Amino acid sequence: MEILSQTWPWYVAGPLIGLVMLALIYFGKVFGMSTNLRSLCSMAGAGKYVPFFQFDWRGQMWNFAVVIGAMLGGFVAVHFMSDPSNVAINAQTVQDLQQLGFAAPEGKLLPESLFGNEAFNSPKAIFILTIGGVLIGFGSRYAGGCTSGHAISGLSNLQVPSLKAVVGFFIGGLIMSWWILPMIF
Repeated sequence: MEILSQTWPWYVAGPLIGLVMLALIYFGKVFGMSTNLRSLCSMAGAGKYVPFFQFDWRGQMWNFAVVIGAMLGGFVAVHFMSDPSNVAINAQTVQDLQQLGFAAPEGKLLPESLFGNEAFNSPKAIFILTIGGVLIGFGSRYAGGCTSGHAISGLSNLQVPSLKAVVGFFIGGLIMSWWILPMIF
């Protein structure tokens, strides 16, 4: 099962994403992950307190299949399709991470000290992840959607606001990784 230990090449994954987007456009649906959080809050009764959550969340039930599929896909990818030798991070990146205080990734994409169980032992890491989560939540609402909604769905529908949002996401990511992250650590 050689294919199970390798990532899918762009020429397979890209067209598959494109076919999914065409199917969603055909059926009049819009893809995005942040919409699901709004739906979950509405299901839990947040609409009684905040007008933003007063909408018919039952019309979004199909989108929960995306969430379940993402969780199942992530589980399968980590537990059955992972191969540490398949992750090749540039030596300069590893050195830069070590200068910031992160251990070598050793075949992982994310530093264990920030994204693993080790993070729960550090008040600083918990604070950073909490503030980051709040900012991402605020940003996705302010931008009218998340990165997946704008970059995949919005751009495939040729929406100019999505293009502006994606450019903003990339600029924000560059600012964070080149200037803010080194100041925090």
